Amino acid sequence: MARVVVIGGGFGGMAAAARLAKLGHAVTLLERSAGLGGALSTVELDGFAWDAGPTSTLLPAVIRDLFRKSGRPLEREVDLQPLDLVREHRFEDGSTLQLPGGSRAAQLDAFDALGEGLGQQWVDHVASYGDTWELLRKEWFERPFDDDVAPRELVALLGRRESLHKLLRRTFRDERLRLVAGHRLVMDGHELRDVPAFAGVDVYLEQRFGAWTVPGGLAALGTAMAERLALRGVEVLTDTPATDLVMREGRVAAVRTDRGEVDADQVVVAIDPRRLPALASYVRRTMPAIPPVVCHLGLEGELPDLPHEVVLHGDPLLVVRTGGRAPDGGAAWTVLGRGRLAEDVLTALARRGLDVRRQVVTRIDRSPRDLVELWGGSPHGVLWQGPRTARTRLGPRTPIPGVLAAGAHATTGSGLPFAGLSAALVAEVVGRAAPL
Repeated sequence: MARVVVIGGGFGGMAAAARLAKLGHAVTLLERSAGLGGALSTVELDGFAWDAGPTSTLLPAVIRDLFRKSGRPLEREVDLQPLDLVREHRFEDGSTLQLPGGSRAAQLDAFDALGEGLGQQWVDHVASYGDTWELLRKEWFERPFDDDVAPRELVALLGRRESLHKLLRRTFRDERLRLVAGHRLVMDGHELRDVPAFAGVDVYLEQRFGAWTVPGGLAALGTAMAERLALRGVEVLTDTPATDLVMREGRVAAVRTDRGEVDADQVVVAIDPRRLPALASYVRRTMPAIPPVVCHLGLEGELPDLPHEVVLHGDPLLVVRTGGRAPDGGAAWTVLGRGRLAEDVLTALARRGLDVRRQVVTRIDRSPRDLVELWGGSPHGVLWQGPRTARTRLGPRTPIPGVLAAGAHATTGSGLPFAGLSAALVAEVVGRAAPL
C-alpha cells in the first residue's frame, strides 16, 4: 500500500484521490481553501445560488465511469440530465442559432435555418473530427503518453502547425459558423491563432454525446465527490496549502505545507504546477488560461425566457447562463464577459437587447484576478501558445520520480471530462496497491 498525497481539491484532484483509494492506497488530499470543489462549487447570497464555474459538461460517460469505479453508480448520487440545447448563439447581424446536441440531423436543420446550405457545411466539418477523436481518446486521453511507443499518427497530429483559426477560415466562408466552432476555446481564454486544429474536437463531442447538467446546479457533482472521498476513507486536510515538494535520494518523499511535512510515496499534483518550486522550472514557459469576468445576478420580475446558455457574439463576447437557484418569483443568472469591457457588464448586456438592470435584487462581481486568487489558479488550465504546444503540460508523469499530475493543467481538453480522464491516467500509472 502506497502513501499517496493529492494536492488540490478541485474535480481533478478529488477524482484522482477517489480512484487511488479504491485501488487500495492510503490517500491524503490537501486543499488550500476551507472546502472542496474549487470551481465546481456554489456561490450563495440573499437566497440565490449560482454555480461558481461550469454549468454543463460533455462526455457524461467519463463521470459515470469515475463513480462506478470508485463506489456507487452516478445515478444513485446525482441526477445528471441532457440539455435539449447546448446553447443559443446570437450574432451581431440579428440572426440566431439554437444549437442542439446529441444529433447530427438536428444540427443540420438548425444550421440550415440560419442559412441555406450551411447545415451540410457544418455537419461535414464536425464529421471530419471523427477519426481525430478516436485517435486522441485511445492514445492521448486514455493512455499515458510515451515517446517510445506513441503511434506515429498521434505524434504527427500533435506536431501539426495548422491552427484552428486557419482551419476555420479555410472551411467556412460564413463568419457565424467560425464563431460557433471556436466558441468554447475563446471562452476558455485562448486565441484561436495559437490553438491547434485538433482542439476544435469539442464540436464533435457536442454533436455526438450532447451537453449535460444537474437541475439546481452542477456543483452537486462536487458535493457528491466530497462524499465519495469520505466513503473511500480519504484523509482530507482543508486550509492546508502545499508550498513545495520534499525530495530525498532523488525522488519525492513528502509535501511541505504550512502545517509541516506530509510524508508520501507518491504525489499527485492537481493544481497549477508552477505554484510548486520543485516543478516550476519544468513549466516556466507556460501560462494559465485566464478566466472571464463573471457577474452573478439575483433577479426578480418579468424576464425574457432564455435557454440554459445564450452567447452574444461581438466585442465584448457575453454569455448568459440561467440555471441558478432563486427564491419564488426570482431568477439566478450568471453573465460572463470577454474582450473589451469598458463599461459595466449589465450596460454591455443591455446594449445587446437584454436589459435587466431594473430587475437586479443582488449581484456578485468577480474579476479574473479575483477568481484566480479564490481558486488558487485557473480552472481553464494551460494557455495554448501555439499549435504545437500540447506537450508543454505535465501529466500524467512528471520529470520527478514519484510525482504525477492531474486536473486542468495536466490535460489538453477543457472542463470536467478531461480533468476526469487525467485522473484515470494517474490511477493507471500508480496501479493497484500490493496486497499486505
